[in-house]
Amino acid sequence: MSKKEVFTQAQLDQYYDGMKKEHLGPLWYDLGHMVTKEPVHDVKPYLWKWKTIRAYALTAGDLLEPGKDAERRVVYLQNPSLVERGLIGYGTHTLYAGIQLLMPGESAPSHHHSQSAIRFVIEGEQAYTAVNGEKTYMERGDMILTPAWTWHEHKHEGTEPMFWMDGLDVGLVRTLAASFFEPYEEESYPMEAPENYSTKQFSMGAFKKLNEEKAPGYPSPIFGYKFERVKYLLDQMTEEDNDPFDAYAIEYINPATGGSADSRIGTMMQKLIPGQHTKAHRHVHSAIYHVLEGTGYTVIDGQKFEWEKGDFFILPPWSYHEHVNTGSEDVFLFSFNDKPVMEKLELEFSEEYKENNGQQTVESTFVPNTDV
Repeated sequence: MSKKEVFTQAQLDQYYDGMKKEHLGPLWYDLGHMVTKEPVHDVKPYLWKWKTIRAYALTAGDLLEPGKDAERRVVYLQNPSLVERGLIGYGTHTLYAGIQLLMPGESAPSHHHSQSAIRFVIEGEQAYTAVNGEKTYMERGDMILTPAWTWHEHKHEGTEPMFWMDGLDVGLVRTLAASFFEPYEEESYPMEAPENYSTKQFSMGAFKKLNEEKAPGYPSPIFGYKFERVKYLLDQMTEEDNDPFDAYAIEYINPATGGSADSRIGTMMQKLIPGQHTKAHRHVHSAIYHVLEGTGYTVIDGQKFEWEKGDFFILPPWSYHEHVNTGSEDVFLFSFNDKPVMEKLELEFSEEYKENNGQQTVESTFVPNTDV
């Protein structure tokens, strides 16, 4: 074995400076930054109050008209921890959430894109989303699927403002440099199927209990997932269905395969009964939550996020979290996530919090910015 040469500090500095100039690097110094022992990310949790979002969205109703002044009238949720990195429009590193408003008589023109998208209805009725020529009418609590590359548009036939959440995998698609967008050649895609056809045909089998076996498949033959069916299924659950981490929970599925409703975006509804306090766990996938009904809080890595009906909050990847219902009525939490992607890449992993009987110590409470 040859004897290693001894370098002076000046020689070492010259060596490393030379590598840097040639855009090279020493793995022996940087391996720990490149291959970490557990997930490392820049995503921080955050919470938005519905009254603040709603006020800004309504003002936008006076500022511009969808299809004329802008493609869509949407106020998006910007995670401040990601805007510092120049990631505009990101809720998590992979997911985007925006609140879309249609006023009575308005429509948003047809387009399609490589991003997957879901819509969750917050307020209003008598508006529809049309996907590939099929109208699905939207009611509060409904989830509407617009799979990647499907032509979709919106129209409001009612008399009151219509609000819903758009959830897309914007960050994922941008990171993979795979973003495409195309407007339809006319304002509206030809209407072909009877309205709500797929919803009526498949809705009885479009949900499953959390963690039940599922199979791959895309796209789903159903676009509209009705809240009345979701609530019915949740209300039929018994104590043996009560998940220690997610309470009473169901996932929205592709009824033809049992797989996730969208191939890249997972969707879930959870119910917490009054006084329920789940145990904490963490997982690789990230999520964005909307409080459909109820009051309570979520503890994320020791920080308490107090929420009420209409609010939104971010769950970063690999963050311990638990939910608490502090009210006298059931809580319904809707969330969408990037779990299907993590599962396809064989990267999904979860871990329970084992200290203090599975519940975290609250170290601080998040204070939202409520200025309007």
